[in-house]
Amino acid sequence: MCTGFVSNKKVGKMSTILAHIKIKKGMEARFEEVEAELWNLTHTKEENVRRYEFFRGAEEGQYYGLLSFDDFNGFVKHQASPHHEEASGLGEVIESINLEWVDAVSNCSDLAPTDYQPIFDGANEVQQKYHTNFAPDVQDWWLAARGS
Repeated sequence: MCTGFVSNKKVGKMSTILAHIKIKKGMEARFEEVEAELWNLTHTKEENVRRYEFFRGAEEGQYYGLLSFDDFNGFVKHQASPHHEEASGLGEVIESINLEWVDAVSNCSDLAPTDYQPIFDGANEVQQKYHTNFAPDVQDWWLAARGS
């Protein structure tokens, strides 16, 4: 069992993703430039973001993103935000990407478990598309481990 500091910032319907990103050879600097701009815009313009961090992996061209939002609809709003939708250059540099929904372990993270929620009232067509296409894959074993 994990012990130690546990933040009181947990919320009930958080959504967290570990993005596995492979960048085209020689495009790493451009990827980091575009992500730096998105990091700044995400943290200054969005209210629901808890984590939006990127890391270089051990393998050349391999990156990881840890993205966590107050809830699934916060993720949807992020994906459909003008600064994310208009990000120039990502499509040119990414070779492949796999978005893996992950679940925070109680007392080992200051993030809450990943959960699904219905789309919010007033969602536009782009937000509805992201809500449908990227719904969290909440695993049955996570629910059992949570005791829910």
